[in-house]
Amino acid sequence: MITVDFFLYSKFGQMILAVVAFLVVVAVLLLLARVADRIAGRSRTWWMVLLFGGPALALLGVGLIYPAIRTTLMSFMDRSSDEWVGLANYEWVFTNPDSLQSFINTFFWVALVPTVATGVGLLYAIIIDQSRFEKVAKTLLFLPMAISFVGAGIIWKFVYEYRGAAQEQIGLLNAIITTLGFEPVRFLQDAPWNTFFLIAVMIWIQAGFAMVLLSAAIKAIPADIVEAARLDGVGAWQMFRNITVPSIRPTLVVVVTTITIATLKIFDIPRTMTGARFDTQVLANMMYDQSFTFGNAGTGSALAVVIFVLVIPIVVFNIRQMIKNREVRGA
Repeated sequence: MITVDFFLYSKFGQMILAVVAFLVVVAVLLLLARVADRIAGRSRTWWMVLLFGGPALALLGVGLIYPAIRTTLMSFMDRSSDEWVGLANYEWVFTNPDSLQSFINTFFWVALVPTVATGVGLLYAIIIDQSRFEKVAKTLLFLPMAISFVGAGIIWKFVYEYRGAAQEQIGLLNAIITTLGFEPVRFLQDAPWNTFFLIAVMIWIQAGFAMVLLSAAIKAIPADIVEAARLDGVGAWQMFRNITVPSIRPTLVVVVTTITIATLKIFDIPRTMTGARFDTQVLANMMYDQSFTFGNAGTGSALAVVIFVLVIPIVVFNIRQMIKNREVRGA
């Protein structure tokens, strides 16, 4: 006999409840849409706004605005969020040696990943443009994008794996190195180079993303401009500098800013490959450790606010560039 406990504690029962709830919500929305469609005049517009914009705004408030406000308030409270401690948590963030190390490592991530990934993607897009094997070449570089950061971290952890000189090496790179007669290398254990080996994984993932967008932007350059430049005897470097880059600048901005935001929030790769040990700590992982491993909600929230503040200027710059490009096209 099916009881209430079946739906509350059984996974299958919970799945049935979820499906039923989804169908009920869809039915209610369709009913409201039908009612709104029958209301004529100006009120109809407001009904449609409330119908389709209301749920989205409600989810935005519950899932983004309220947590942001709550996290900001918690950053001024103690580890259990019981008492106000003022700026003590921020003082810890900017003075603790481990926290400062996470800032330094995050700086290297943000400085290198967007620059190198975008550079590799742009160079690759130019080289394979209109080549015979363009589709296959694009697929090969884009494939890492289909892998999650955790999956990529596990793959590259085995590539970098290190064992003592007397043991058989199961890591791909160390197997090659020892075969050539050299000593195995501690890729993930020796600082500061281990941070750069982790950064290489992120570049490997993001280069495909940059290549796809930049390749599309290059193909959108008007053919008559390219032909006119060639007739004027413009060389390859001048073509790249004076034609290609200015034409794809809006796409370059989007690619760089998107990769930068993703890099500022990087968590999975250091967590999976080193557990953020051996001086590979980054801000997002430090936030996780403080909040959940050490149970210090105050410093964890302060770190979350710092990451949020670092992301805001990039988002604002991206939006301003999009508005500026839209105005130029409209003119």
